[in-house]
Parts: sequence; C-alpha cells; structure tokens
Amino acid sequence: MANENSIDLSIVVPCLNEVETIGTVVRKAQAALQQNRISGEVIVADNGSTDSSVEIATGLGARVASSNAKGYGSALIAGINAARGKFILIGDADDSYDFLEAPKFLEKLREGYELVQGCRMPTGGGQILPGAMPALHRWLGNPVFSMMANWMFHAPIHDVYCGMRAFRKDSYAKLEMRCTGMEFAVEMITKACLNGFKITEVPLVYHPDGRISGKPHLSTLRDGWRTLRFFLLFSPRWLFLYPGIALVIFGVLGYAISLPGLTFHKVNFDVHTMLFASLAILMGYQSILFALFAKTFAISEGFMPEKPELAKFFEIANLERGLALGAAALFAGGILLLAAFVKWWMTSFGALDYRGTMRLVIPGVTLAALGFQTILSSFFASILGLKRK
Repeated sequence: MANENSIDLSIVVPCLNEVETIGTVVRKAQAALQQNRISGEVIVADNGSTDSSVEIATGLGARVASSNAKGYGSALIAGINAARGKFILIGDADDSYDFLEAPKFLEKLREGYELVQGCRMPTGGGQILPGAMPALHRWLGNPVFSMMANWMFHAPIHDVYCGMRAFRKDSYAKLEMRCTGMEFAVEMITKACLNGFKITEVPLVYHPDGRISGKPHLSTLRDGWRTLRFFLLFSPRWLFLYPGIALVIFGVLGYAISLPGLTFHKVNFDVHTMLFASLAILMGYQSILFALFAKTFAISEGFMPEKPELAKFFEIANLERGLALGAAALFAGGILLLAAFVKWWMTSFGALDYRGTMRLVIPGVTLAALGFQTILSSFFASILGLKRK
C-alpha cells in the first residue's frame, strides 16, 4: 500500500450489488497501478450492497467508502471524498470499462488537463463492441445530449455519459457537486465547462456488461429526463433568455404590421394582431427577467462562477435605473389608457369605436404591465444580488 502522502492516483469504483464483476474490476485496477508503477489506491464506493461485493473488494485489498444516501452520484461523492490521491479516476463496476487503460488518463492529467473524459463513441475515436450499448443510447440519447452539452456549455466532448473519467482532486473541489443520481456525470462536465477547466478526451473500447443476472442501474426515460432537466436548469440562456428574446421579437414585429394596419395578400393585420403581439411581448419579457433571476441566484449560491458581464450589467441596470424605467413605462401606459377613457367620456360613456379605442387600450395595458413588472423585478433582482455583492 502506498504511503498516503505519495499517492498519485485514486481509482474510485461505485458499487451496488456487483458481486459478479467487482472482483475482476478491482484486480484490473490494481494491475494498472502495479504494471505501470503508479503510486495509487483502489476505492470501492459502496451504495448499500446487500450481496458480498464489499467482502470481495476488501478481501482483494481495496478500500471501501460507504454512502448512506442512495444514488450513483452519492456513491461517487463518498468515494471521491475518501480518496487520498492527487488525481482521481472513476469507472463503473460492471466491467464495461477496462481499467488497464488508466495510464492514458493519468498521462493527460500530468500534461495539465483538469478533466479527462473517456469517449466510447466512434465520432471521438472510441469503439463500442457488439452488445455493449443499447441502440437507443448509441444512436439517439448519447449523441443528442452530447451535442446539447457542446451547444449549451461548449463542452469539447463526444460522449457526455461515459462513466470513465479522470480529474484533479483540487479542481473537483471547486465544482461543489450536488447531484446524487446518474446526472452526476453531466453535472461534472457542465460545471467544469462553466468554471473554465482545461478538458480533453481519451478514446476507449466499451465492452459488454460483464454481469449475467444483474440489472443495469441506468433507466433510459428517467435518467434521460433528468439530464435534459439538468441542462435546462443550468443554462438560463436556453431555458429563459433565448425563448424570451424570440417572443419579444415576434411581438415587436406584430406591432410593426398592426399599428399601421397593413394588409398582405388580402390578409388584414389590425387590433387582433396587436393583441397577440402584446401577449408575446409580455411573455417574452417575463422569460428574460427569469433568465436574469436564475443567473443571479445561481451565482449567489455558488452553482455557477461569477461572470464579469453580469457584474457590469448590474452596474448599469441598478435598482434606481430599473425603477425609473418602470415608472416611465407605467406612466406612458397610463397616458394611453387615460386617452381611451377620455374618448369614452366624450361619448357620454356610450358605445365606442372599438377599432380605434383598442389601438390605445392594448398598447396602454401592455406598457403599464411592462412598467409594473420592471419595478417589481428591479427590487427582486436587487434582493437576489445582495449576497453576490
């Protein structure tokens, strides 16, 4: 056993009733360390196994770190916290990953990378052996989610779900990992990208599950939804900002053609179009505000790193300016509504020309609502930003 102060690599294996394969996995991990003269340790992160997995692991000389909380992420968090190495390699206990490939990960870490992601997909140089991955995961789930990670977080990877990856322990501490389920894997990649980690990939050969009677712990629909939910929650731009901007643009275009009452190919755009345009603007504006709130809260709570552009935004869009802008919109809307009321008064509160009156009422209501939202949102954003300041 290597001295604690000299441990270079800790290999952490999450385990839940893996009696059929845990022995093979531990032996391969130990062989990788011994054959390559790597100072290291093997840790089995047990998640409440009821079979003899723990006894097998300890009998082979592996350390066992137990997690009382259920979940893939919970087991890994316990194992990583117990690790004593400068670098950490994680991989599943079903013998689908060959731990003899550990030196490739360690080499990249020593080159200065903070996260080294394994890649099973052929697009990234990996290889999937027949029967190793369900067709739905290979051709739809993994490529789609990997593409989303690239789009939304600029992740330089082709295989977001690969369970074998390595990282620096001091860098891992910055991520403040929270997910306890299978989404732990995407949380690590997402937060590493948001924190500006130096990331690379290592191609792997993915083998069929070595278990005969054991069932896979991954649930396609449940874990797929959790991954999608996580991506959206950690990207206010895609969840709130971009849809909000699109709605506002749609609404502004609606006003551009309905205010003058334009007609295209015998289709008349009038107050009914203006009403739909107002709805789009109100929903879009609310969505943009939610993007601001979510980003501010995430930074204040440490979910995301501080962004200079957000700090600069708050310097410009402070509480006082927000209140002034909201009051101006509220006042302008009130003037339009007052004009509509005067027209009604001039008819002795009788029948109105609705086509003309609604051209005052609809934008008046819209401006008043936007102004009221801006005033309340300015106060709320300031409250959220107190901790950030």
